[in-house]
This record gives sequence, structure tokens and C-alpha cells, in this order.
Amino acid sequence: MRPCRGYIPLVCLFWREGRRSPMARNKYPEETVRRILDVAEELFMTRGYERTTMADIVGGLGGLTKGAVYHHFKSKDEVFEAVFERANRPVVERSDAIVADPSLTGLEKLRALDEASASGPSAEMWAAMRPSADPVKSARILAREYQDVLETAHAYVEPAIREGVEDGSIRCEHPRETAEVLLVIANLWMVPLFNPVASEEEFAARVEVFLKVAQALGIDLVDWESIDPSRVIRDAWAPFSGQGEQDTSEASGAGEETAGGAREMQPGVGGGNR
Repeated sequence: MRPCRGYIPLVCLFWREGRRSPMARNKYPEETVRRILDVAEELFMTRGYERTTMADIVGGLGGLTKGAVYHHFKSKDEVFEAVFERANRPVVERSDAIVADPSLTGLEKLRALDEASASGPSAEMWAAMRPSADPVKSARILAREYQDVLETAHAYVEPAIREGVEDGSIRCEHPRETAEVLLVIANLWMVPLFNPVASEEEFAARVEVFLKVAQALGIDLVDWESIDPSRVIRDAWAPFSGQGEQDTSEASGAGEETAGGAREMQPGVGGGNR
């Protein structure tokens, strides 16, 4: 799977970076849980989250009883979260190493976290599973996402910002609040699945606004000399370009696929060179 570059992987990283309790993850028989998650992931990827039921998951397990499945996961939402947690473990491990690396500046750590996200759950995976954009239908997932965002901000982004302030690579007066704001924007407002957009151009506008907000808060997330902004936008938008083809019952106001091109983003807009 082709990794994103530049800003966009931060969104991939922060979508599911929030860490679960190790006890909750390890108290179930490992092989049974693996089988459940394997079947669930395949169903979510082929049918989508909305069209997959717990009965479908039980039916694909070849003899495992409904009671056994519900012993491990009380709802489809819990299974969905566990699928992404499992896929995201390499990102968590790499992110832990980045934050602990004394050779990196704070800004370098933020950009390294950006790169590390390429090894975790991708935009393609999330888009294929298609949780509903309707906040009522996806209330539990959205609530968990918000909690994960704050956990990620405090565990990874805030420490990197504070180090950046100390070493001079970042200018920021409120590290904790800045980390929270940036991740809420990146993971809830920017993500087309939670806040649908109709075209690549509209998505590009969100990215531009986000980068301007980050710069205003003292953080240059993008190294403009090393990326092609238009390609970054195209690659990040591609998994979501078919939103308009979804059943309208899944997401109110889902965007339609268009041929709109990304607006060219210039160095200095949202993340200019120093």
C-alpha cells in the first residue's frame, strides 16, 4: 500500500492512535480473538461496517458459537475498534520509539510521527469499512474517536511540542491545548468520513486551513521542500472519492465523486520554510 507523504499521514496516525488498556486487550484467549478479528476485518473490508452484522461475523467463524463471540466483544462497535487497534500496533510501537529518541528535535519528532503513520491503518482501510457519517448512528465510534484523539495528543504530540519549544524548533505558547486542537481538527473536522466533502478541491481547502491554523499556533508541520503538495492531496483524497456512491441511508449528505483537481498549495501557506 502506497504510504502518504507530507501532512496527510498525520491524519492516518491520529485516527486510531489512542491506546487501550493492556488488560482489556490481553484477558481474552489470543487465538479466539485473532479468529474473530480476522473474519470481522474481511467482512468490514468487503461489505462495509454498516452492512456487516454480528450474525455475519459469527457465521464466518466455522463453529464458534454466538455466546463465545459475545464473551469477547459485546457489540459490533467493540469489534470494529479492536480491528483497528490490532492494525495500528506497529504505529504505536514506532511512535513510542520516536517520542523517546533523544537525537530528534521536537519538530523532527512531529514529522517522524507523520512518517510512522504510514505503517498503520490506512485511509483506504478506513474508507472501505465506511462507518456511517451520521453522528447519531456512529455516536459510540465518534465518542471513542474523540477520547482517542485526546489520549494521543497528551501521549505523543504534547511532549513533542514541549521539546520543540525547549530546543527552539517550535514556537508555541500553549503546548497541551495546541496538541488537542490540532488533533481534533485533523481527526474529526478534516476527515471526510466524519464530515463529508463533495470534491478533492474542498478537501484540499480543509488541508490548507488546517496547516494555516498549525502555523498560527507556531508549528510548521510540512517540509515544503521535500513534498509535492498536489500529489499529497490527490493520494490522501483517493480513498474517499467514492463517498457519493454509498447508500444514502449510511451517511446523510455524503459527498459525490468529482473530477475536481486539488488547489495548488504554495510554500509558506500553513507550513512555510524558516
